[in-house]
Amino acid sequence: MKVYDAKGIVLGRLASHAAKDALLGEDVVIVNCEQAVISGARRLLFLTQKRRREKRGYPLAGVRIHRSADRFVRRSVRGMVPWTKTRGREAFKRVMCHIGIPKEVEGKEMISLTKESVSKFPNSIYVTVAQLMKDLGGKQ
Repeated sequence: MKVYDAKGIVLGRLASHAAKDALLGEDVVIVNCEQAVISGARRLLFLTQKRRREKRGYPLAGVRIHRSADRFVRRSVRGMVPWTKTRGREAFKRVMCHIGIPKEVEGKEMISLTKESVSKFPNSIYVTVAQLMKDLGGKQ
């Protein structure tokens, strides 16, 4: 089982690493999902997500857009696996995301992707997943 710490890591790069490991048959756990980072201006990210939410049409059909940080991160991992194939669906079942650090993985070694850290950005324009979810009406 691989445990990824999402604190200060770019969401898309974290999701691609997690999806790759899940496709290879590893169980993947992502902790501290609320502290993952999305690059871009806060206003533009908020407008993009709000537009996605409003575009849905009939609310009982279509894509579910979650306001919880762990579900949002898990959904981005889903975008990295071949969801329409059986292999992709089975890989997605092996990915679990958590807000904070749960007791099951507390003592285990965590992988921190330092190359994909927010400190490597040439500019400091980014938003954490928790801030984005709060702007969209989430509980955190």
